[in-house]
Amino acid sequence: MAIIELNNVSKSFGMGASRVDVLSDINLQVAEGEFVAIVGFSGSGKTTLINLLNGLAFPDQGEVLLHGQPVTGPGPDRGVIFQNYSLLPWLSVYNNVKLAVDEVFPQLSSKEKASHIKKYIGMVNLTPAMDKLPKELSGGMRQRVSVARALAMNPEILLMDEPLSALDALTRGSLQEEIIRIWSQDKKTAILITNDVDEGILMADRIIPLTPGPKATLGPEFTIDIERPRDLSAINQNDDYKKLRNEIIEYLIEVGASRKKSGDQHYILPDLKPVLPGRVFPGIKRKSEKVKYF
Repeated sequence: MAIIELNNVSKSFGMGASRVDVLSDINLQVAEGEFVAIVGFSGSGKTTLINLLNGLAFPDQGEVLLHGQPVTGPGPDRGVIFQNYSLLPWLSVYNNVKLAVDEVFPQLSSKEKASHIKKYIGMVNLTPAMDKLPKELSGGMRQRVSVARALAMNPEILLMDEPLSALDALTRGSLQEEIIRIWSQDKKTAILITNDVDEGILMADRIIPLTPGPKATLGPEFTIDIERPRDLSAINQNDDYKKLRNEIIEYLIEVGASRKKSGDQHYILPDLKPVLPGRVFPGIKRKSEKVKYF
C-alpha cells in the first residue's frame, strides 16, 4: 500500500477569465521508503504539487491521501525542505532547529531536546556554526540548517521543493551527497522536486517527468536501476546512466516542443544539453542520426 498518493488530482488558481489550470489528472503513488524525483519545466506547477502533498494547498478535484486518509493540512509527519531556506533571521542555527523540535516533541525534557537538536546539526556538519545567525552563514550552510530542521522533526516523509536550485554547482553537489548519505541511514520516504535530470538520477529510485503547463500532468516513469551509492563522476561513465538520461531528456524535449507547437503558455526548459559528435546543435538532428545527451 502506498504511504502517500494522489488520485486524479487537478488544481487551478483564479476565477473566471483569469483562471489558470495548473495541474490536471495527477496520479501518483509512493511506497514507504521509496525516493521519487519529479522533474519538469519551470512554471509547470512543481511547487503547487509539493504544496498539495504537504497540505498547504488542496485539490479542486481528486484526492491526496496519506496512509489512505485525506490530507487536511500540514503535519509533522511530512518534513519540508524549501527552496529559500525559510529560516528566522534573528534565531541561531540551534534555535532555528529547536523551534521545530519544540513543536513536534513538547514532551521531551530540555536535556533530551538539546541532545536531539545537536545530533541533527552534527549530521549536516554544522556543529561549529551552531550559535551563528543565518546572516553569518553561506547559502549552502543555510540550506543545511533547513535539512537539519526537517530531519529533526523525524518525519515519515521528506518533501524537497528544489532545495538546491539556488546554490552554485560545487555546493549543490556537496549537499546532494549529504542528503543521500542521511537518507540512506533510515531510508525515509522522500519526494524530490527538481529541474535537474542528473540530480534526479543521482538521488532517486525513479523519475517522473511533469509536463509543461497549463494543465500539467505526470508523464511516464523511469526506473533507476543504477546501484547505490552513486557518485556523479563515476556514473558519467556508466552506459545505463547515459541511456536513461538520454531517454528522459528526449521525452522532455519532445513534450515541450509539442506543447509549444500547440500555442500554450510560455515555459522554460530544464538545463538540457544535446551533443552531436564533433559539433553542437542544440535541439537539431542530422539526417538519420540520433541526438545524444551527455
